[in-house]
Amino acid sequence: MNANSNEATVFYGESRLVGCPSDEEPGAKTMIFSQNEIPIQLVSNRNADFRQRFFPLITTDRWNDWRWQLQNAFTGIDGLARIMKLSRKEIMAINNLKSRLPLRVTPYFASLIYNSKFSDPLRRNVIPVVEELLQRPPEQSDPLHETSHSPVKGIVHRYPDRVLFTVTQVCSNYCRYCTRSHSVGKLTRMGLRDYEKAFAYIAAHREIRDVIISGGDPLTLPDETLDYILSGIRKISHVEIIRVGTRTPAVLPQRITDSLIDTLRKYHPLFISLHFSHPAEITAECAAACIKLANGGFPLGSQTVLLKGINDSVPVMKELMHRLLKIRVRPYYLYQCDLIPGSSHFRTTVRKGLDIMKGLRGYTSGYAVPAFVVDAPGGGGKIPLLPNYVVEHTGKHIVLRNYKGVRCEYPEK
Repeated sequence: MNANSNEATVFYGESRLVGCPSDEEPGAKTMIFSQNEIPIQLVSNRNADFRQRFFPLITTDRWNDWRWQLQNAFTGIDGLARIMKLSRKEIMAINNLKSRLPLRVTPYFASLIYNSKFSDPLRRNVIPVVEELLQRPPEQSDPLHETSHSPVKGIVHRYPDRVLFTVTQVCSNYCRYCTRSHSVGKLTRMGLRDYEKAFAYIAAHREIRDVIISGGDPLTLPDETLDYILSGIRKISHVEIIRVGTRTPAVLPQRITDSLIDTLRKYHPLFISLHFSHPAEITAECAAACIKLANGGFPLGSQTVLLKGINDSVPVMKELMHRLLKIRVRPYYLYQCDLIPGSSHFRTTVRKGLDIMKGLRGYTSGYAVPAFVVDAPGGGGKIPLLPNYVVEHTGKHIVLRNYKGVRCEYPEK
């Protein structure tokens, strides 16, 4: 978030909604809401300035219409160049994307980056640079081999008791490090026949108790389509829980409407997996969207990708995890960046991830510590990693090292 933004400071309960300016910033406004009162349509001065400059004829109601946001997303260099100064690296990358992951940025998210520096973390999430065009030897278009685990269109069945159901290949924003950059944005639509075949596959495999609805981003679909998909899954008796993976609260918070909540609420137990990469994504609008989902009864978890120069430090990661908990989102996974083409400028070493975990565990509450995983290349699945806390393990005892480096002994007999 730009440091000189002049948006409202918002409080709920005893906690300040982070992502807003400090109390000392001149001109900052303060508004008090209870957890149940934070309005999804809260418009910051930052948004208002952006709208006044680039969308002067657009009303607040129109701006807060998620369909308008999708229809007016920036998808090419001409639109972006109208609102922000682009670097040579960015221009070269955008002009040479060709068959790669396309460009797409909602006006809302553009309002967070339009006057940012080239190195801004949020900007790097969505604006490609020329390094993205370079493919290194270990990188593959489908590093997790999802296509080889796909028995029918839209279904990835890798683990014994659960399947991934990719119901769309469209997102409101395209993250440049996307695991499914080989398929997302290609506009290969799922038709009713495809959905029915997917339902039939799930119904025929009684070991499946958990269905993860993903994409693309499922919440780019209309409520009616989501209702049809969720209804089709919930009719299958052996499916116990449904999960929805989405990034909309961070990039399109206007999508979290009362109508959407009413649609999703019919299919409890339903869990929602969110995706955050940096504390600055948690604006007042984003916080309101997450709280609205939590109030709808949906357990919220966050998945974060470890990204070089964006969140690869203990202070940034800790701040992100703390801010998520304040808006009732439980940190779930921290992913090592997948080996997709053009991702070398995003990838850190695994050692860096372990160092971050070491800097979190014991230094903050357990709820703020995600599980660090490598989604193994070749379809090996998620492998959890921890710093080495075991010093010695015999038949009589185990010697452990705590977060301060102090040795502790626990008897085995």
